[in-house]
Amino acid sequence: MRLVVGSKSLKTLLITSKDEPTIAKIHALMILTGIFGHGNSNAKLIQSYARLGHIESARQVFDKSPQCGVDAWNAMIIAYSRRGAMFEALSLYHRMASEGVRPDSSTYTVVLKACTRSLDLRSGEETWRQAVDQGYGDDVFCGKMDEAMRVFDKMGRRDLVCWTTMITGLAQNGQAREAVDIYRQMQKKRVEGDGVVMLGLIQACTTLGHSKMGLSIHGYMIRKDIIMDVIVQTSLVDMYAKNGHLELASCVFRKMLYKNVISWSALISGFAQNGFAGNALQLVVDMQSFGYKPDSVSLVSVLLACSQVGFLKLGKSVHGYIVRRLHFDCVSSTAVIDMYSKCGSLSSARTVFYQISFRDSISWNAIIASYGIHGSGEEALSLFLQMRETNVKPDHATFASLLSAFSHSGLVEKGRYWFSVMVNEYKIQPSEKHYSCMVDLLSRAGRVEEAQELIDSMITEPGIAIWVALLSGCLNHGKFLIGEMAAKKVLELNPDDPGIYALVSNFFATARRWDEVAEVRKIMKKTGMKKVPGNSVMEVNGKLHAFLMEDKSHYQYEEIMQVLGKLDCEMKAMGYVPKTEFVLHNLEEEVKERMLCNHSERLAIAFGLLNTGPGTRLLITKNLRVCGDCHEATKFISKIVNREIVVRDVKRFHHFKDGVLKHNMKDEVTLMEEVITILTGSEKEFPNQCLKWILETTLSLNNF
Repeated sequence: MRLVVGSKSLKTLLITSKDEPTIAKIHALMILTGIFGHGNSNAKLIQSYARLGHIESARQVFDKSPQCGVDAWNAMIIAYSRRGAMFEALSLYHRMASEGVRPDSSTYTVVLKACTRSLDLRSGEETWRQAVDQGYGDDVFCGKMDEAMRVFDKMGRRDLVCWTTMITGLAQNGQAREAVDIYRQMQKKRVEGDGVVMLGLIQACTTLGHSKMGLSIHGYMIRKDIIMDVIVQTSLVDMYAKNGHLELASCVFRKMLYKNVISWSALISGFAQNGFAGNALQLVVDMQSFGYKPDSVSLVSVLLACSQVGFLKLGKSVHGYIVRRLHFDCVSSTAVIDMYSKCGSLSSARTVFYQISFRDSISWNAIIASYGIHGSGEEALSLFLQMRETNVKPDHATFASLLSAFSHSGLVEKGRYWFSVMVNEYKIQPSEKHYSCMVDLLSRAGRVEEAQELIDSMITEPGIAIWVALLSGCLNHGKFLIGEMAAKKVLELNPDDPGIYALVSNFFATARRWDEVAEVRKIMKKTGMKKVPGNSVMEVNGKLHAFLMEDKSHYQYEEIMQVLGKLDCEMKAMGYVPKTEFVLHNLEEEVKERMLCNHSERLAIAFGLLNTGPGTRLLITKNLRVCGDCHEATKFISKIVNREIVVRDVKRFHHFKDGVLKHNMKDEVTLMEEVITILTGSEKEFPNQCLKWILETTLSLNNF
């Protein structure tokens, strides 16, 4: 026991020693106590001498060691490599092999680097094949692809193993475009790819979002009768799903003879990421009926689905399940923070954030973004400053979240200041997202001329998000000259989102440019696009209730209309005047007022008032932007019923209380206490009952 303790202590001293005399004393002590040669102590000694540049002393230790494990061989080879003594490094590697010591991934990585630097291509090819044969192909080249590429380029003969290793290595290293280029070279050499090559290419297509090439690869495998195992089929499901081809992903999934939990998770994730919350949740139920328990990937997808529809009850249950059954890692904790935030509970999101033992930039970005979408720009800035104090370096995503928070809070000067800090202090080149946030910030404040100047100063061509932000500001502030230019830019970029066409149409309608309105609608009809109808969802007693504009199918429709009629009278008595300009149709004023009263968020508010107790906070999730009239009306309603009403639209949260729009929210104590209960409770089974409730929702959310 003393020997082991002494060994650890001396190794610690070796690591911290900064001069040769000290290391020599420790070396002598190791010999006297018998520690020398024990475990990997000689490797540590070699590293210590080499670190100080005493390569000869390191080699003496190596030569006099009674036995050398792979750690000692690696330490000596690395020492020569760092010294630039490539011949000695390679000689030692060959001797290592002749003495029967099996190299590991570290050995192969260093030796290949030595082969590259010494231009010993013959040894490089031989070492490469040995690494692949020993199963270290992926380990050797992870993050070292530039070195591998240099060896590969100078090879005289390349067999299928070489091509395969390069393609899969590049794909797994995130260099998807380079992987595709290597495959094209392979085709020119008339080398037939096998299933492993195809798997690497499928992964590359997933990264690139290149669905056309993915289809070609899939077709090639079918024509060549290449065996597609569960790994290849799951990769196809993942590739199609992430590229938005959910029908193809589902088709491949259904035809799989053998599925595993990863296959299920790939499809669940695809539906959730593409906004099909109902389908994703149904698949979670289905996978359990086949005997598979949800893993962390599928549960993150469930949390994403809960975020989309605002289903807090299920989200809390999933949180509890993850805490007690799985590892609560960075990915799952970030997903939980996002879920609580988008389900309207900032206090719960913050509680989870401070429960995380290691908070990296992703966690900080998530909580900053959470406060941003709730219009709490000052709190988001406070969190950003705390992040800097913890020595976590802000990245491009951090500043995107911060600038977005300023935009939602109207903090123009703070936004301009921190944009400048990002560029000048942190040397982060603004991306499309950063410019989009700044244009949105300026345009929301009515400073569309300044926003246009910022766009003109961009080095790269502005994307559609930037022009949409400018157009939205022009619509809100009646800036028709600049708005017309922005609208034309938007149409030139051929957007595939019907909501963007609706924005352009609304802009021209507001300007009474009816010919342009007709032209936009003609484009939508020609491309098969339809305006997405507004819908609102509300959770009451653990069940979701959905509403469409002027939807008379709900079982409480008559009672809802009575409540809205009474509220309308009280609002008008308090000074409310319907903003009929938000009804962009040539109709009578009375008809326009009735249409405004039937907007989906108002139906949801009335339903909530009917089915919850006095003082209960109402949370409504809407799939489109809240119109100006509903925004104004909800202020009055919150005053009349003495409740907090929170409406989450496609952009942000709107908090109404006592007749005003709140920006600095006090956290909800009750919900925070529920999160603490989750962290200390006993949720051990997956909450299938919650899933059944959501899937029993009268109106299918996916058909909106």
